[in-house]
Amino acid sequence: MFSSDELTVIRRAYAKQILFQGRSVNPELEAAFAKVERERFLGPGPWPIFNWPRGYQPTPDGDPAWLCADVLVGIEPDRGLNNGQPSSHAAWISAVRPMPGEHLVHVGAGVGYYSAVMSEMVGPSGKVTAIEYDPGLARRAALNLSGLPNVHVIEGDGSVTPFDAADVVYVNAGVSHPADLWLDNLRDGGRLLLPLTTNSNFSKPKLTQLSGAVFLVQREGEEFQATFISQIAVYPCEGMRDEVSEKALVDAFQRPGIQNVRKLRRTEEVEDGNCWMKAPGWSLTFS
Repeated sequence: MFSSDELTVIRRAYAKQILFQGRSVNPELEAAFAKVERERFLGPGPWPIFNWPRGYQPTPDGDPAWLCADVLVGIEPDRGLNNGQPSSHAAWISAVRPMPGEHLVHVGAGVGYYSAVMSEMVGPSGKVTAIEYDPGLARRAALNLSGLPNVHVIEGDGSVTPFDAADVVYVNAGVSHPADLWLDNLRDGGRLLLPLTTNSNFSKPKLTQLSGAVFLVQREGEEFQATFISQIAVYPCEGMRDEVSEKALVDAFQRPGIQNVRKLRRTEEVEDGNCWMKAPGWSLTFS
């Protein structure tokens, strides 16, 4: 196994590589990834690493260096539940731009690794509210994050669990529609990471067919600007699967225009020619 000094160098190289893979230039985020020890959140090794299409393969041993790579690590492999790919999170965290002193809400915190990374970015003057629906994962997250005074873990449904006004809402599970709570509690200038997915996104993903997309939503007064960030395949969010919205997403993903989306509107009363998709109570439009 590598020595402590060697691991420090490996962690710095890991952080630099995943930001490059995520097409992100963010020194504060790079420093956070280099500092937070991933193995503290995943328990002792060997660890199951997911490789498409072969499935999970255990690491040869419990050396933390195996986790300093752009890999999916199984948290509960039987459920297909993973600690997400670092380069994807690097891109998404860069998109929402956590800043010192801000309040960040992490919906779907899992075991807390990315909550810890983002807590480094908001710093001691900021705070992270980490919400996790699964009781077992919430307990693990609470234990893993117990040494961070600026992080508070809540077991609950992230779509309805109350939280203070937020500068960032970082949703880490696939939804078919935005929760009113996330939009209502977003401060003016606040940013929401919104992963919209169909029912087939996680259960039967097709690499050649778009079935999930991440949007950056930014509040400006009573309006919400929206920008397509990337494709996504992610575990579904409990309580945030609406049949009508899901069907609208299935239809939308089959037509062009996603890169031209500019606004999230809290109404379906929009012109078809100015609309990428719409469902009861909300829509994504081109202007």
